[in-house]
Amino acid sequence: MAASGLNVIALISGGKDSFYSLLHCIQNGHRIVALANLHPPLRDAPTGDSHEDEMDLNSFMYQTVGHEVIPLYAEATGIPLYRQAIDGGATRHERDYAYDAAEQSVDETESMLSLLRDVQEKHPEANALCSGAILSTYQRTRVESVAARLGLAPLAYLWKYTALPPPGTAPVDEAQLLLDMAAAGLEARIIKVASAGLDESHLWECVSSEAGSGRVKRALRKFGAGDGASLGEGGEFETLVLDGPGCLFKRSIIVPEPGRRVVREGGGSTWILTRGAHLQDKDDSNMGSSVNVRISNLFDSRFAQVLEDLTARPDEASVPAVQGSEIKPLSRLSISNNNEPELFTWSFISDNAFDSSMIAEETTEVVGKLEEALASNGLDAAHLTTVIIVLRSMSDFPTINHGYGSLFKSPNPASRVTISCGNLLPEGRNIMLYTTAPPASKTLIRDGLHVQSRSYWAPANIGPYSQAIDIPITSNHAALGPRSVYIAGQIALVPNSMRLPTPSDTSLVEQITLSLQHLWRIGTHMKVQQWTSAVAYFDKAASDEDMRRKAQLAGRAWRMMHAEPVEEEDEAALDPWDLKYNTQYMSLASNESSKPRPLPDWDVFSTRQQNEPETCVPPLFVVEVAELPRGAAVEWHAHIGLSGLPQTSTQLVAHTESQLDGWLSWSTCVRAEGGIFVHTLLANVGRFGAKLSLSAIVAEAQNKYRESIRLLGAESLDVASQAPYLMYQYWATVRNYTQPFDLDGRWEEGIVRGCV
Repeated sequence: MAASGLNVIALISGGKDSFYSLLHCIQNGHRIVALANLHPPLRDAPTGDSHEDEMDLNSFMYQTVGHEVIPLYAEATGIPLYRQAIDGGATRHERDYAYDAAEQSVDETESMLSLLRDVQEKHPEANALCSGAILSTYQRTRVESVAARLGLAPLAYLWKYTALPPPGTAPVDEAQLLLDMAAAGLEARIIKVASAGLDESHLWECVSSEAGSGRVKRALRKFGAGDGASLGEGGEFETLVLDGPGCLFKRSIIVPEPGRRVVREGGGSTWILTRGAHLQDKDDSNMGSSVNVRISNLFDSRFAQVLEDLTARPDEASVPAVQGSEIKPLSRLSISNNNEPELFTWSFISDNAFDSSMIAEETTEVVGKLEEALASNGLDAAHLTTVIIVLRSMSDFPTINHGYGSLFKSPNPASRVTISCGNLLPEGRNIMLYTTAPPASKTLIRDGLHVQSRSYWAPANIGPYSQAIDIPITSNHAALGPRSVYIAGQIALVPNSMRLPTPSDTSLVEQITLSLQHLWRIGTHMKVQQWTSAVAYFDKAASDEDMRRKAQLAGRAWRMMHAEPVEEEDEAALDPWDLKYNTQYMSLASNESSKPRPLPDWDVFSTRQQNEPETCVPPLFVVEVAELPRGAAVEWHAHIGLSGLPQTSTQLVAHTESQLDGWLSWSTCVRAEGGIFVHTLLANVGRFGAKLSLSAIVAEAQNKYRESIRLLGAESLDVASQAPYLMYQYWATVRNYTQPFDLDGRWEEGIVRGCV
């Protein structure tokens, strides 16, 4: 399943992460063609051991301590090394970097651009760039910005390493990366400390060892260090690599003890100034060509269990009946409806018919209509939260990507879902956009996740979209506290290869499980606690029975991931005496509040609803379409993820077809200090009689929505102006819908065969 080998330029700082990422490049079948390093500006004349030599540049972006040793890496590894001085400092302090040619001041990030251009001139075969980013979005987005402008594929195999499964049955260890480095034969020593808990005694500690990593972890625990502290992700310490496995290091680096001078910079920062470093030959027995780095299991333990269950019982049905509720969470509340939209929802299709050969021109027209709608409301593309692209043919995807991508000029473009519905689109139309965006605001903060690097965590961006965008939930345009998260559609790409799993008898269940895991990992990163609802799109099925089987598998996977949590005793829990009196475990602070909430987070529901776990599962639809990106079998799309939910603030209320005369409804109700948020999903599960026009279907849905709101206890609330913002409609029930469509099928509960 390895991807085609890439020719990689490896950014190195001398630290452990850049070298271990380099080893993962080799493990993944890539070839390292050059090493690249940025160093502090050279002075006009050597100053020996003057005070100027005893100053670390303390760059926001680059490690510079230990730079005296860097030139030795070329001969130690046999790989060409290219170096350049850092020009300027950090003038752009935002987390997500975007290059702006109009700015007069030049950020230190741009030093990387000129260095890599020089490397490309000497190595035109180079087509990828690797870095050691683990948790730093600041660092990763700057490397990705430069890589994109140079046409290099960014590789960050250590990204979110702390969230990956531990080896075998080993317990989760925040310092697992250091243990994996030790197992790979990497020798990394601490060359700088700058954190409470670490002091001069930790300098020159071999942190890539069980003893060294354990000592660092214990020291930092006393101060309640946050996620990644044991890896130095917050600048707690920096390292210098002296040796590694024979596949990379042909000779090792020696820094004699007299050449290690301690520099006390002040403010808790202490580092080693090196002198006299030299190379030493290695034992020929350690010069093997193989690399031995641990690659985490593809599936987390929970999803491995889902995969095992679906594989063992692929034909087991799982369609539990919806239980109606008499709970009225909106009763006795003073609720007023704001006539101003809290979220714009638009759909766009070309006014003119286009031949399929003119997809670029058609895309330009449709994108132009979107730009006009944004501009007329004081917005631009940076305000978009999510876009659903519906195509006639998935083969048009690359062309559309180019025109659509021209919309976005800043980091974190809208999340995106792409499907093909074949000839269901009106004749002469080959693309349709469905978009959402909040009204313009100077106070409401929009956040996003836009990872373009390959890793083991989740797929990198295929095109101009973010993995997730989150915005505050508002009432009268004032933030209520909770946030809504819009996550891109997820297909089952293996993250480190960006390919679908190898075809096999179990490919379908593997794709269902892996793509759902991608959704969960991104949701967890974005602090999602609960989904409002979701849809699983499947490509064209061979038969009704085949489609029914796919729907059952997706439904079972969804329900398994919403299973009642199992209370397990923590065997590794420390004795209370240790926590209070044993200096090895005592902490001056607690990072309990910084721990991520589980997904789903059952604590957001009332105790009563937690005791009825079957009522806590959000609804899932399964929709058959013509094609999906990359020829995938399934694409998961969570409609909205909710984060920032207080405990016991949320209720999921369902109403049955007996209560709504042939319809079902699910309403997610969230109480916040400034108001209440209600998201309602409706489904017509009655057998359709005469065909209805789309306008009649919308009108009926509005009537059922009013009735569901009344059942929630808000009898006097006027919702007449609120129309459905997203619909999945079985094409054969629409009157005057005469477009040819080759997905012959019928309505099944929870399954829509073809959508409009």
